[in-house]
Parts: sequence; C-alpha cells; structure tokens
Amino acid sequence: MNFDVLLSTFPVMVKGMLGIFIVTCVIILVMNLLNKFTGEKK
Repeated sequence: MNFDVLLSTFPVMVKGMLGIFIVTCVIILVMNLLNKFTGEKK
C-alpha cells in the first residue's frame, strides 16, 4: 500500500466525514424544531 496515496486522499476523506456530520446535525436540529412547534399539546 502506497502511503503517499493515502495521504493525498486524506483531505477528501475529511471533507466527506465533515459533510456527513453536518447533514446529520441539520436533520436532528430540524426534527427537534418540528417536535417543538408541532408536538402534542399537553
């Protein structure tokens, strides 16, 4: 396995992981906001 190739693909991998993390946080935030505004009235 070529270590230089692994290091050159590392920035792309980090951007992908950050993208997935940001999208997951946005989905959780939207779900919480929808639950707050449209949740059951007790």
